[in-house]
Order: sequence, then C-alpha cells, then structure tokens
Amino acid sequence: MADFFSNTYLGIALVLIGQVLLVVVPLLVALAFLMYADRKVWAAVQMRRGPNVVGIYGLLQSFADFLKYMVKEVVFPAGADRFVFLLAPMITLVMSLIAWAVIPFNDGWVVSNINVAILYVFAISSLEVYGVIMGGWASNSKYPFLGSLRSAAQMISYEVSIGLIIIGVIISTGSMNLTDIVHAQDGRFGLFSWYWLPHLPMLFLFFISALAETNRPPFDLPEAESELVAGYQVEYSSTPFLLFMIGELTAVVLMCALTTLLFFGGWLSPIPGLPDGVLWMIAKMLFVFFMFAMVKAITPRYRYDQLMRLGWKIFLPMSLVWVVFVAFAARFDWFWGAFARWG
Repeated sequence: MADFFSNTYLGIALVLIGQVLLVVVPLLVALAFLMYADRKVWAAVQMRRGPNVVGIYGLLQSFADFLKYMVKEVVFPAGADRFVFLLAPMITLVMSLIAWAVIPFNDGWVVSNINVAILYVFAISSLEVYGVIMGGWASNSKYPFLGSLRSAAQMISYEVSIGLIIIGVIISTGSMNLTDIVHAQDGRFGLFSWYWLPHLPMLFLFFISALAETNRPPFDLPEAESELVAGYQVEYSSTPFLLFMIGELTAVVLMCALTTLLFFGGWLSPIPGLPDGVLWMIAKMLFVFFMFAMVKAITPRYRYDQLMRLGWKIFLPMSLVWVVFVAFAARFDWFWGAFARWG
C-alpha cells in the first residue's frame, strides 16, 4: 500500500487531493464561523445583538446566508460579457485558496514546503487583482468599472509596502521558506524571541497594509456603498457574488496566517516548556482576526486620496528605510543578533 501511494501516479494524485481537501474543507467551514464572529464583534461594539436567530446563538446564520445566495437567480447585466463575468469571481476564489498550499500549520503540516513560499504567496496575491478588474469590466457598467480601477490601484499600492516589510523578515531569517521563518523565531525566551519584538514598527505597518490589501475597513474604498454603490461587484448576485465574498474573506484569513507566521512564531508556544502545536497557530490567527474585526468596528473610513498618500508617501519610505536598517543590523550583528537569526 505504501508503494502504491509513493510510486504510482494514481497514488500520488490521491495523496495530493487528500492533502488539498484536508486544508480547503476545514478552511471553508471555518470561514462561516469567522463571518459570524466578525458580525458579532461589530454588533457588540455597537451594543446590539447581531446574528441570533438561525441555530443556537445564531451560529448557523452564515450557512443560511450561503444557502440563500446559492438558490437565488443569477442576473446578467445587459451587454455584459458572460464568460468573463462568471470567470472573474472564480479567479478571485481560486487564487485566494491556492495560496494556502504553502502555509504550514505545524512543523511538517504543509501541502507544499517550497523554498520560495513567500515569493509564491506574493505572486498569487498579485494575481487576485485580475479577478477584480475582470469583474468590473465585464459588468458593462460605469460604477463597477470605477470600483475595479480603485481596487486595483489600492491593492497594487499596498503590495509594495507589504513586500518590503517581508524582505526585512527574509533578511533576518536568510530564507523565504515559511517553516524556516518560524524555526528562526524558536528561542529560549518564548514569545520574546519572535519577530514582533525586533520588527515591531513593521508589524503595525504590515497589519495596516493587510487591511488595505484585502479591502477591509477603514480601507474598503472599492466597496464604499455611499460612493460607488458597492463597487466592482455591484452587478453581481447569487453564487457569483458569494464567490467574491468567500474569496475576499479567505484572503483576510490568509493575511492572519501570514501575520502569525512572520511575526508571532506560527505554531510555537509563547511560554518555554509548553509544547508547540497547531492549536497555538489557530489561536494566534483568531487573535489577529479579532483585531481585524475590531478595526472594522471602531475606525471611520478613509478618503481615497488619504489612502493613496498613506501608502506611497508614508508606508513606502518607512518600509524602505527599515529594509536598509535591518540589512546593516544583520550584517554587523547589532542588538545581540536579533536581526540575524541565520547566523
């Protein structure tokens, strides 16, 4: 049996399919409860109940919403390119899912442990822009087209600062493999050995850039109902709109996972002596997602010119200066080797 799964094409294919399902199925189920948690946090800040009807404490509300979207009629705008119109949400969902192929949940718990995992995630996240642009263009309407242009400009702008911030972590680690980045944070001081401490300024920049990259409030300008009538997906309904929504939420959770791996030690225990494991990884991701939800609830929306000025005139110079600083700190072994874990 072992030879079948390791030496035959069919066996290898079955193993790969099993690994993919083991990641995608729990992720999709978790998205339903994360959406519920997001709405509950928002409701608690506004001192109201939130979802509380479908299921115990409203736990099944997200599943009811998904079912509603699936049974509704798909409406095509007049003059829309039907093929591109349907392809756009599929690209958005697929790109957000395949990025999880290189995300390790524990030591060895990864679908593909490649040496250029950071580069892979960065490339896939860049391709997600095409789904938004195609959706806005194929709708044959001015509002979604304007929304797609704003979204593309916003996502491209903040990818630059995210890339430079990640370069600082790569310099400290000496590797683009996410597992190696977590191992580099495994020290005798527990949580004080993680990269959040030496790279503390970039942790805040990365978190804010992740909000802008995933179109989360206060940077949800592509979906600003008061300005663009819901932006690039305004002409979408039923299942295609559901795919856009799932793809966007999947990207948010991916950013939570990257924040955990890059700055909070991944699956490492915060207290020396306690065993490491996947539960630490999940707990840290839930904490970062809670921060995403709190920012959505307590911050007002930015103007678009403020958003672009923040990205190009503040975040880009700061992240570029930080890369130079980390390079010197790693080269000359400043701060007791905190920036040169590869040494």
